[in-house]
Amino acid sequence: MARDKPEAAAEAEATPELSYREQLEFLNPIAQPLASRKLTRKLLKCIRKATKQKQIRRGVKEVQKFINKGEKGITVLAGDTLPIDVYCHIPIMCEDRSLPYAYVPSKTDLGTAAGSKRPTCVILIKPHEEYQEAYDECLEEVSALPLPL
Repeated sequence: MARDKPEAAAEAEATPELSYREQLEFLNPIAQPLASRKLTRKLLKCIRKATKQKQIRRGVKEVQKFINKGEKGITVLAGDTLPIDVYCHIPIMCEDRSLPYAYVPSKTDLGTAAGSKRPTCVILIKPHEEYQEAYDECLEEVSALPLPL
């Protein structure tokens, strides 16, 4: 039994993560505007920094509650969430309140960046002086993305 655990751990490490291009195959039809590979990396890095400062809101219920309360930030949604009914109202709420939002390909990567073992389909990154430069860079690029019609 003691031997099974190291083998299982080695097996899990040997399983390669999907590349950005492979993750695009699992996207929802509503995943627009989609962050580029470079912007996805920047957003995940900003989420990691925000997590250290406890400046994120994670999950549909929590993000929805704080958007309704008028909290500002960047909303990051996972493009591979099914069923889409779970979170399809979030982009509309963001547009109504002039909040920038973008989709990234993987909810697993989103959850990992937030320091969670579970996948997450929505994260709201709040601004904070500790990572303001990274936040401003992400905000500028997400705001420049074309909104869907």
